[in-house]
Amino acid sequence: MKEKLSFGKVILRPLEPEDIDLLYQWENNTEIWEVSNTKTPFSKHILAQYLLESAKDIYETKQLRLVIETADKKPVGAVDLFDFEPFHMRAGVGILIHKNEDRKKGYASDALNALSGYSFEILGLKQLYANISSDNWGSIQLFEKSGFTRSGTKKDWIKTFSGWKDELFYQKFLG
Repeated sequence: MKEKLSFGKVILRPLEPEDIDLLYQWENNTEIWEVSNTKTPFSKHILAQYLLESAKDIYETKQLRLVIETADKKPVGAVDLFDFEPFHMRAGVGILIHKNEDRKKGYASDALNALSGYSFEILGLKQLYANISSDNWGSIQLFEKSGFTRSGTKKDWIKTFSGWKDELFYQKFLG
């Protein structure tokens, strides 16, 4: 299974109980709350419960979070499958490379490639999709480079402190 969860410079691995401090840091970083649609901080207690739930099967929880690790076992971020729909053979994708110094190194595109392979070959999905704020140029470039195509725009979809933003809908057909 390991080869199905690796690509290029990264390995995708499941969450472990010892990841709680990492999750606490990632989930409570207010700089990325707008992208993740987060409004309130997470306690370690809530994250510990989430870690317990993450051990359940994707067919039960309809979501999967995997840690993105470099070859030297350094966790640099996470990739999520959400809204998993086995009947419709699709799932949403979210991705985070936490530190600025780890961005633009190919980790995110390698993680999306690994996740795409796993989604098609193991989960049998037909497509993945992503919702991206229209001003998130880094994510737009990443997903387009990874084979996602823009298929729609949700007008004035995201409310921010500075006004409304459009959200772009991207799809990648697998296989």
